[in-house]
Amino acid sequence: MKQAYDVAAYVWPAYTGEERRTRIFWPEGIGEWQTVRRAGLDFPIEGWPRRPLWGYVNEADPAVMEKEIDAAADHGVNVFIYDWYWYDGRPFLENCLNDGFLKAKNHERMRFYLMWANHDATTCWDRRTYDDCEEVVWTGRVDNSRFDVVCDRVIQRYFGLPCYYKIDGCPVFQIYDLQNLLDGLGGLAATEKALGRFRDKVKKAGFPDLHLMLTKWGNGAFNVSGVDKSEVRPSREVIEALGFDSMTNYQFVHLTDMNRAYPEVLSDVRKIWRQWETGKTPYFPHVSVGWNNDPRHTRPASPAVKDNTPDNFKAALLAARDYVDSHNLPAPLITINSWNEWTESSYLEPDDKYGCAYLEAVKEVFGG
Repeated sequence: MKQAYDVAAYVWPAYTGEERRTRIFWPEGIGEWQTVRRAGLDFPIEGWPRRPLWGYVNEADPAVMEKEIDAAADHGVNVFIYDWYWYDGRPFLENCLNDGFLKAKNHERMRFYLMWANHDATTCWDRRTYDDCEEVVWTGRVDNSRFDVVCDRVIQRYFGLPCYYKIDGCPVFQIYDLQNLLDGLGGLAATEKALGRFRDKVKKAGFPDLHLMLTKWGNGAFNVSGVDKSEVRPSREVIEALGFDSMTNYQFVHLTDMNRAYPEVLSDVRKIWRQWETGKTPYFPHVSVGWNNDPRHTRPASPAVKDNTPDNFKAALLAARDYVDSHNLPAPLITINSWNEWTESSYLEPDDKYGCAYLEAVKEVFGG
């Protein structure tokens, strides 16, 4: 029997040493596991050290991903959203998807889609320089010619795969940083044209259309001039002008103060959901497991959510399920942060504190 809900967890594809360009941030050659291993050892971090029950595995290894796919699918997580990057004129961190997930013998148990994480890559990924992380290593902005190359790559390499997640036959593609997109392409009108070209390419490839999803942050305005801050427009106006088919979130921290108890955070988040349900662009509810970014720091610096127990997380999942049930959405989709954001303290993978309890909460709410 098909699962009634599409439960999609973000995947941070940095837990591998297969991508050699990661050595600039994590020179030990094990990806961001290097940071996880040190977390809580240099200064006290709430709830740390936490250690993965599966060990510091290479998530670009198909044997590793076979185990992770089974664990996800058995507990009701049936979609992975892969953070996907394009830096310095080429893709970055594709290994976990290409070599791990897609080569896993059981990958047909899951579907996946891409979130283009088109933010700048800064020295924030390097724990040694995180506390002074203003330096941009690679920009996430692309001009129109590079944008077309990005579109061609994802259409040709991924959209046609049977396991690529689609809504009404339309491949889903999520964009993380709308301001960076506007700045790189040259403003609102140029971005509207670029997204139109993307849709045309998708249709030419044989699909009904593209399902373009936005990673929604707060309700702030966007600079749409493409040059300076001379033209600023409200968020909803820009999103509707660009024709996004839906919205969701990446993290609760983008929406509200996380330096308090999880039930208080959830109360605010539910109010924000109610604000967004009145717009023309459908909103898919999002649930974050937690938030504490101090593992990436060399001194205490990050707000940290408290009481994000599996039971409180389950309450958030129930709220998201109720939202889907009470709204006429294009798909029964819930997004979760995340499968493996260890250094942000927001992950479903089992650890030595709660074991598989977060995954069990997903199973209790959505089935497996």
